[in-house]
Amino acid sequence: MSDQSNRLVSLDVFRGLTIAGMVLVNNPGSWAHIYWPLEHAEWNGWTPTDLIFPFFLFIVGVAIPLALGRRVDEGGSQRGLYWKIIKRALIIFALGEFLAGFPYFHLSTMRIPGVLQRIAVCYLFASFIFLKTKPRTQAIIALALLVVYWLLMTHVHAPGFGTGDLSKEGSLASYIDRTVFGRHVWSQAKVYDPEGILSTMGALATTLFGVLAGNHLRCSTRTPFEKVAGLFVAGMICIVVGWAWNPFFPINKGLWTSSYVFFTGGMALQLLAFCYWLIDIKNYRAWAKPFVVFGVNAIVLFVGTGIMARLMGLIRLPTSDGKGISLQGWIYNHLFLSWAQPINASLAFAIVFILLWLGLMWILYWRKIYIKI
Repeated sequence: MSDQSNRLVSLDVFRGLTIAGMVLVNNPGSWAHIYWPLEHAEWNGWTPTDLIFPFFLFIVGVAIPLALGRRVDEGGSQRGLYWKIIKRALIIFALGEFLAGFPYFHLSTMRIPGVLQRIAVCYLFASFIFLKTKPRTQAIIALALLVVYWLLMTHVHAPGFGTGDLSKEGSLASYIDRTVFGRHVWSQAKVYDPEGILSTMGALATTLFGVLAGNHLRCSTRTPFEKVAGLFVAGMICIVVGWAWNPFFPINKGLWTSSYVFFTGGMALQLLAFCYWLIDIKNYRAWAKPFVVFGVNAIVLFVGTGIMARLMGLIRLPTSDGKGISLQGWIYNHLFLSWAQPINASLAFAIVFILLWLGLMWILYWRKIYIKI
């Protein structure tokens, strides 16, 4: 548990909006019936769903200067701080591996990369970069990561594939993932992993974009309106750069391309600026309470919903034909599909799932329980 008095409320709301979006897209009543904004792009391009994970990494980056900045300013030994960062990264990574294996933990095929695993790695490196460098250097590192990644992906070919091949199977990033992880990549993709090794260069740049935004918000010489204006302008520039880079290195979540980093980073800057203006400057907060509730216990929500969804898929109920049906399938068929069209029933299931967890998270919030790693 931790004291919440010094938290940036707009960042909690941004985090809550993002985790709510993730729960919504991860828990439809039926994967066969989903509105297109709640699906990922097939490969190149983007949908609103493709903004969720980069928003998470951006938020992780923003929180780093806010959480560590004071200790950096005070000087002194940083050994304890480094250990705290490493410990937190290891716990987040371990939680990711737990979710990947739950409940059977087949070690021979258990996925090694993953969402929490990528968050852990990016948090670790971004924190170290923040502690050892100034904002100008952080911006240079982020840009260098994106340029080097672009050059590697477009000028170095995977064995058996042409130079610049950016397909699911033929990209350099996909080849490295298959070579290093083997059967431990994402089972649904098989030939690549969306949270793989080389694409983490782009993901780390996304996190550093957040670090730069956090530095901007911490600056005591700027007024709140100057901070908002700076975020909006930076966001617009990033979106333009992302679209300009798109013809040469397409916006692609699976490969976390450099154009994708700029585009989604720009969108994140815009949304953060809006939340900061609306909540921390204009003080319009009543509407945002549910997202604050989600945002202050985001890791609990992520892990808890992941476990519940897995269990609902594994628990089998008997049927007249003897085949049985999952608990999720039974709930979807009897409580939602019985009165709505499949696509609306699927959406209603996801919304009710979110509301159920909002109630659970509200209990923690009401009791002032904030679980912090």
